[in-house]
Amino acid sequence: MRTASIERKTNETQIKIQIELEGSGMYEIRTGIPFYDHMLTQLALHGLFDLKIEAQGDLEVDAHHTIEDVALALGAAMDQALGDRKGLVRMGSAVVPMDETLCEVAVDLSGRPYCVFNGEWNGNDINAIPVTLFEHFFSSLAIGLRSNLHAAIRYGRDDHHKAEALFKALGRALCSASRIDPRRANAIPSSKGVL
Repeated sequence: MRTASIERKTNETQIKIQIELEGSGMYEIRTGIPFYDHMLTQLALHGLFDLKIEAQGDLEVDAHHTIEDVALALGAAMDQALGDRKGLVRMGSAVVPMDETLCEVAVDLSGRPYCVFNGEWNGNDINAIPVTLFEHFFSSLAIGLRSNLHAAIRYGRDDHHKAEALFKALGRALCSASRIDPRRANAIPSSKGVL
């Protein structure tokens, strides 16, 4: 089974993450930020990852450090669980509607961290999380995961729906990309021979 456990401790946050890539979408998530927990739940549930996250951060300052460090640690845990990345499908994408909103996420588990985020928000925050931190989450996840990650809000009116559709699409895209393709015969999915 492709699993990983990560602990990240700084002066700002203390984080423990466990992930199983071949899971069933089971989750236990406690970051101290209820809406963030809700978004990470969507990632686990729609990605079919078994995910446990326990985070304590300096929320008396704001949510920034907790959101960033959980994303970095989650990316690192997924990276560890992927191992040498032999046999991976490697690339995946998903387009997810949520009522009036449509979002798209594409991922390449290439070993090269890069993030592009395109989208407009209607307000400045969602349940006390500044909307700028959602782009920061995707960027930090891409760094920890060593992946190309593109996310786009195609259209929509409700910012809650936009965020939720993004995290559902992320889960679906990662689920597709992280699968083992039996036709690859345990080969690295790259003409370079390394990811």
